[in-house]
Amino acid sequence: MGWGPDQRDADAAGRAVAAMTLEQKAGQVLLPFFTGLDAEAHARTVERLHLAGSIIMGDNVPGTPDGQVDTAAMRAATDRLQRAARADGRGWPGLVGVDQEGGTVARLRAPLTEWPAPMSYGAAGNGPLAADAGRAMSAELAGVGFNVDFGPTADVTMGPADPTIGARSISGSADTAAAVGTAFAKGMLNAGVVPAAKHFPGHGSVTVNSHEGLPVQGASLEQLRAKDLKPFQAAIDAGLPMVMTGHIAVKALQPGVPASVSPASYAELRRMGFKGVAVTDALNMGAIVQQYPNDAAAPLALAAGADLVLMPASVDAAHAAIVNAVRTGTLPAARLNEAAQRVATMQLWRGRSQPAPARAPGSGSALSEQVSQQAITVLAGPCNRPIIPASVRVSGGSEQDRARFAAAARRAGIGIGAGPLVTLIGYGGSPATADVAVSLDAPWPLEKSVAPAKIALYGRSQEAFDALLGVLAGAAAAPGKLPVAVGTQAPGTGCP
Repeated sequence: MGWGPDQRDADAAGRAVAAMTLEQKAGQVLLPFFTGLDAEAHARTVERLHLAGSIIMGDNVPGTPDGQVDTAAMRAATDRLQRAARADGRGWPGLVGVDQEGGTVARLRAPLTEWPAPMSYGAAGNGPLAADAGRAMSAELAGVGFNVDFGPTADVTMGPADPTIGARSISGSADTAAAVGTAFAKGMLNAGVVPAAKHFPGHGSVTVNSHEGLPVQGASLEQLRAKDLKPFQAAIDAGLPMVMTGHIAVKALQPGVPASVSPASYAELRRMGFKGVAVTDALNMGAIVQQYPNDAAAPLALAAGADLVLMPASVDAAHAAIVNAVRTGTLPAARLNEAAQRVATMQLWRGRSQPAPARAPGSGSALSEQVSQQAITVLAGPCNRPIIPASVRVSGGSEQDRARFAAAARRAGIGIGAGPLVTLIGYGGSPATADVAVSLDAPWPLEKSVAPAKIALYGRSQEAFDALLGVLAGAAAAPGKLPVAVGTQAPGTGCP
């Protein structure tokens, strides 16, 4: 069928959807969020509205007194939501999803493995390593009950003018983002977690954050196909099952209309050969609620070509709007049937698959460090000898960043408190003046930093800092290459 399931899945889904009521079909295409830790109350909503499942956000993650994820309580919550999704006799698993990209976007922290920013994979330029990371990340997610991860980001970043994606992008090269991102996604799928390539048709080359307003993409279709659409084409060609549409108005397709509710955008996605589930980005974001209040976007997205509607502001209002739109004829019943069947087909397929065994929380730590070791990039300074002496001062970053640097320094035999200044530049940080400037997220602040040594780390996990100290102390090489331009330093810059 071109995207994972085979005909038996589609046939079984068709029979199941044909037996559903309108209210059940409306629920089958909705994947909502909830607030707080009361998974039981939300499970009752899932049952009442016949929902496809749920997404877990940061405020839904139970914690322990020491600030870690309570993995037993998390698994209990995801199990309860699974039971709710099956409550009316559906013969397939519910969708229990999360945003877990690595770097700044990670709802689940320790004791699960902390992964560096996705740009690390572009800097490492290693598809098999990315596949291993995708598999390891997803195997830990599966262990606490997740079967969908809304990643990887397939967006190709245009550089510092990109306010939203940044180091969430694998690369500024469409070819690298396509090859490495698809490898990562296939690794995820091998571990039993459904990936979603996002944010079609590409959020890396627009200058407005769709959480706040509507970005406008002014490129021609020819330009989009040569760059922004390439990673999505690679995902489609690889048979990956889900693509997320972004809230981006594409002038060459349908001016003024976000792709997530644009028939022309879904037509382009299907023209590219995509046969899987098209899921919207969250419908509670600024780009949507400002233009389509009261969850009017839910039936519009389905009518346009979406199969799964993510995070409406009110799931009750969205469900009622879908039911009403079918009854009034503004959403054709056949289109809702198609969407519900496509989602059910994916769920049936995953339900009969035999994924790799789940892995224990934290089991990916060594691999996370390997990713950072392969990604770390020296933009200025020595490549094959120590960059710092036996003691340094450290500034910048967060308190946790500095503590992690100090812990890594102790293990590397480096003292803290005297000597050259190492300044850490965190997410959104300003250029530094120091002896050593280290960017922990996107590397662009290094352009205007004044420092004889400049290093791009693309991560702030403890494992990333351990990799950094190995390079600073001269005990390890820095094999990474810039995946984006930094001022006059072209992509590919790094130690030989």
